[in-house]
Amino acid sequence: MSVTGYSDRINHALAFAAKHHAQQVWQGSSRVPYFTYPANLAIVLTRYGQDDDTVIAGVLHEVVSDCTRAGQTREMLEERVGTKFGSGVLDALLSIAERKADDDGIELSIDERKTDVLERTGAASDRARWIVAASTLHVGGSLLADLRRTAYPETVWGRFSGERDEVVASFRRTISRLSEVGFDAPIMAELTGVVDALERLAAEAAGPAPRLAR
Repeated sequence: MSVTGYSDRINHALAFAAKHHAQQVWQGSSRVPYFTYPANLAIVLTRYGQDDDTVIAGVLHEVVSDCTRAGQTREMLEERVGTKFGSGVLDALLSIAERKADDDGIELSIDERKTDVLERTGAASDRARWIVAASTLHVGGSLLADLRRTAYPETVWGRFSGERDEVVASFRRTISRLSEVGFDAPIMAELTGVVDALERLAAEAAGPAPRLAR
C-alpha cells in the first residue's frame, strides 16, 4: 500500500474530475459546484488512510458513472481513464458504476439502478466498497450538517426524491448491504452514526404519532 497524502497522481485525478464536472451543480442547488463531491471523497478516504489508487477511484467515481450512463464502453473508458490512472482504478469503478441497463440489456429505473449497485458490491473489491461507504458518508453527512443549520428543513429534505423516511431508508440499506458482504472497516461506525442522527431528525420532523380515537 502506497503512502496516502498529496501526490501528483491524486492532483491529476482532481484536475481531471474538475474539468469533467465543471458545469455541474448539486441537485437542488444552483450554486454548489458538483466538484465538491469528488474533493470530499478524497478527504474522507485519505482521513481513513486509504492508498492512492483508492483515493483516485473516489475522485473519479462519478466521472466513470456519468460515462457509463452515457453508454461509453469499457474499451472507451480504458482509453480515457485506465491508461491515465490504471486498470485497477477502472476495475473498481466499473464494478460499482451506476448503469442504465442490466446485463440482459433491460433498462433500469433510477431506484433500480441504486439497488443494482448495492447488489454488485457482493462481487466488488474492498476498494470499491470503500468508495460506496465514503460516498454514502459524504452525502449523508452533508445532509445532516445542512439540516442542523437550517431553519427550513423541508427545503433540505426536498433535494432528494421521496419522503424523509425513504431517504433515510436508502442510507440504511447501504449500511446493511455493506455489512452483509463483510465490509466492516472503521468508516462503518461513522456512517452508522450519521444515519442514526438522520433517522432521529426525520422522526422529529414527522412529529408525534396521532392518537387513535376511542
